[in-house]
Amino acid sequence: MEYKVGKPGRIIAARLFEGEDIYKSIESIALKEDIKAAAVFITGGFREANVVVGPKQEKPKIVGNFQPFVGPGEVLGVGTIYWDDKEPKLHIHTAMGKEDQVMVGCPRGGASTFLILEVTIIEIDQIEARRKPDESTGLNLLKFE
Repeated sequence: MEYKVGKPGRIIAARLFEGEDIYKSIESIALKEDIKAAAVFITGGFREANVVVGPKQEKPKIVGNFQPFVGPGEVLGVGTIYWDDKEPKLHIHTAMGKEDQVMVGCPRGGASTFLILEVTIIEIDQIEARRKPDESTGLNLLKFE
């Protein structure tokens, strides 16, 4: 394990509207506000999402098992923002449901808002970290600088 200690910075509250993509929206806020590290919380609804629900394959590289979530349905999620070499990247895991269907995973294939999605971004100051390619997994993983 490795870790760094930071302090809370700015807190941003945002509202996404019907059809808006969570990744594009949240990453554009991080880019505009120059947020280098943050915790992200979402509450609201997904119209649809393409969700990684675990690995389809682990070796030689991890391949995600994508499953569709067809809403509209409810969602809550927790994630982080860290930059890769070029721009901010959101990594978020969500629980979403519609009636008796429930899915938990990473909507890495994108997700669109149903009606409203409330987003809270808590900036973390004094943390130097980036998402960097990891050869053993094939993923961009968090690395402290």
